Parts: sequence; C-alpha cells; structure tokens
Amino acid sequence: MMQSDIELDDYNDFSDTRVLTVPADLAGTRLDAALAKILPDFSRSRLATWIKDGQVTVDGAAATTKTKLWGGETLTVNVQADPNEVAFAAEDIPLDVVYEDDALIVINKPAGLVVHPGSGNWEGTLLNALLFHYPEVRQIPRAGIVHRLDKDTSGLMVVARTLPAQNNLVQQLQARTVKRHYLAVARGNIKRDGTVDAPIGRHPRERTKMAVVHTGKESITHYLVLEKFADYTLIECRLETGRTHQIRVHMAHLKHSLAADQVYGTPPKLDISPEVRMALEELNRQALHARKLSLVHPTTGKTMEWKAPIPHDLEQLIFTLRADLELAKDKYDEDDDEDDDHDCELIYVRE
Repeated sequence: MMQSDIELDDYNDFSDTRVLTVPADLAGTRLDAALAKILPDFSRSRLATWIKDGQVTVDGAAATTKTKLWGGETLTVNVQADPNEVAFAAEDIPLDVVYEDDALIVINKPAGLVVHPGSGNWEGTLLNALLFHYPEVRQIPRAGIVHRLDKDTSGLMVVARTLPAQNNLVQQLQARTVKRHYLAVARGNIKRDGTVDAPIGRHPRERTKMAVVHTGKESITHYLVLEKFADYTLIECRLETGRTHQIRVHMAHLKHSLAADQVYGTPPKLDISPEVRMALEELNRQALHARKLSLVHPTTGKTMEWKAPIPHDLEQLIFTLRADLELAKDKYDEDDDEDDDHDCELIYVRE
C-alpha cells in the first residue's frame, strides 16, 4: 500500500494517538482497568496488548497492566489497528455524488450513514460504499476520507481519489482553507450572531462524550442567526476548527443545544405545540446539516464551492416552526384585541 506523509489529528477526527488525563475517581485503579473505563470503545484484552507492546505510557514512562494510578497522570495511547478489522469489504450502498473528477469526490451524506467502520459499525458505512464505487481508493489510507460527519448529521463531505490529493486536502484542513458551513436549529432565542472560542476535549466523566474543558484543544465556531421562531432559532455555523462533535458541544455550552440532539440536548419544553413536538420526534436526530463546502482544488488550484439542499426531515421541522410562530403571533394579536375591548375606557371631552 502507498504510504501517506500526512499526520492526521482530531481536526479531521482520525487521531491515532490519544493523550488522556486520569480522572480523580480512578485513583488506586490498575492501568488496564482504568483504560477500560476511559476508552470503552476498545476491549480490555486489546488495551492490555497495547500496554504489553509498549504502546501506552504513564507520564511519559513505560508501564505494565498492573501499574497503579493515583489520578492526574497523563496517559499516551498509540491506538493500533486490529488486523481483523482492516480488510473492510466493498458494499453496494447508494451514494449521492454531488461532484467527482480524477482527484476528488464530493458526497451529500444522508443522516444515519456512519462514515468509517468502528466499534459496533463494521459494515454499511460510507467507507464500505466508497470501496465498491471507487475501488482505487483501497490504495489510499482510510479510502480517501479526510474528515467526518456524525452518523446523524447530513450534508457535504469531500473524499480524495489519489494520495497526493489526500495529502493536499488534509493540509488544507490544517491550514483552515477548507470552509464548512452548517445549517442548524438550536433551542431558545439566540439574540445575535457570535463566536464560541472554547477548548474541546473528552468529557471528564462520560468518556464517550466530548465537552468544553480547559485541557481541551482549541475549538472555534462562528454562528449567524438566520431566523427566529417561538422557542427555537435557525442558525448557520462556520467551523474554524474541526473537533469531534464541535458544533453540538459548543451550542450546548451556550445553553442553546441543537434541536432533537439526544446526546448533548435536553427534552423539549412541555408547553410546545403538538405539531412541533411531532416534527422533532420525526426528525429523531440532531438538527444539523453540512450545507456548504468550499476548498482549493488539489490539482487545478481553483477555489470550488458546493451546496447541498436541505433534507426533507429538517425542512419539515423548519416549516413547522414557521407555522407555529405565525399561530403564536395570531394568538398574541387576538389577546391584544380582547384586552382592548375590555380594558380601554372611552372618555368624551366637552370642548
């Protein structure tokens, strides 16, 4: 297989080295047991093998499975691919290809499609589909995938068809010349445009989640208010960095979590209309869509831009929120009229 000279970090969500801090509640725990709690996506036997092979260090020093931890230590874990999981199968999964040429492919990913095989999802992923439709990408690390979208986030992704194109695209991601704009529906009334500049890292207690933590990596999200509804706001988000779950974590940090986000969100208010409640239930995923993508073409050097239409489920939620707002306005106007009828006093003044 051809070798890539790129170094992929969590900017594009493919970190092969994990740097972790041992939480205080694991004080007195053996290294193997602590890692099993901190990295639940990997089996305990697999973690133990990495420790024995010297792929795990504690504060920079070699360790054994029995090394006792006291909280606060820095663990460095070099994640090793399982040989049984590397030979992914090609699968005839339909792809919505927005654009393709000899260097790259732009795909409009539907909600529900996992991007890369992993724990619990070894089949039926975007990578499996790419291997079927574009067999040449098997010769490229990660089948040409250079960034991810969450399973339940829809929208545009770019995939490289050659190793030089992949190197170029990753360098663009690191240089922040790839522009990604997302459409989202957030809870509450967001009054004005803004920027969230807050570091993101692994959640200190819930290890499968991300959170704003002072030890995290630089994370910057710009948001623009597009439309206000009764209890929700339609926004556009632009990523300056690309951490895992960045928009979802940042908006939840602002107390404006994305609508229907089952991981970082909160249940809708009890007094919302039945129509809005049904639209949220039918969406059944975070209200997030990668609507626009722009980059410098790896071969031609020209700036290119693509836009993806709003998917039907998200579009229906937006329509329902608009209708709900109009009903609320009508009710407000009616209440005002009733107040006028009963509370105003007509006074005749004799000249």
